[in-house]
Amino acid sequence: MPTTQTTKINQLLDPEHVRIGLAEPSKTAVIDALVDVLTGHGAISRLDDVRAAIFAREEKMSTGVGKGLGLPHAKTPAASNTVAAFATTDEPVDFGAVDDVPVQILLLLVGPEEHKSQHVKILGRISRLVSREPLRERLLDAETPEAVIKTLREGEAALRS
Repeated sequence: MPTTQTTKINQLLDPEHVRIGLAEPSKTAVIDALVDVLTGHGAISRLDDVRAAIFAREEKMSTGVGKGLGLPHAKTPAASNTVAAFATTDEPVDFGAVDDVPVQILLLLVGPEEHKSQHVKILGRISRLVSREPLRERLLDAETPEAVIKTLREGEAALRS
């Protein structure tokens, strides 16, 4: 995976790390389920450490960034590279978001401390993408992981780096 500023979200995802229609009832359950999506990922050495880092970050401030987007993320030595998991939920989940809009689109991002600038750029990219209502609607309407990745790829192609 490239480690330059041009790393795309769709490059971080493969179908096995995308979930459609999670039916978890709470923020904690949704984040737990999303961390579990990374089970067996080659860049993750200790899933429990990833989970702890994600929840520690969430305690500092909600990662419900607005417009129905949740971005649980953390930096941890339990990740040897930047990795992502993506999900949509069946029902909106209260995330304590800055705009009070419940979350239905989630991107979990985790990586090592030394990938901090890449991490920040990717978080900014997904925020810019999901700020576009037509793209949000396409993500929520996607019926397969492949459709999610295609939607993100097309959305990113329309963004300026």
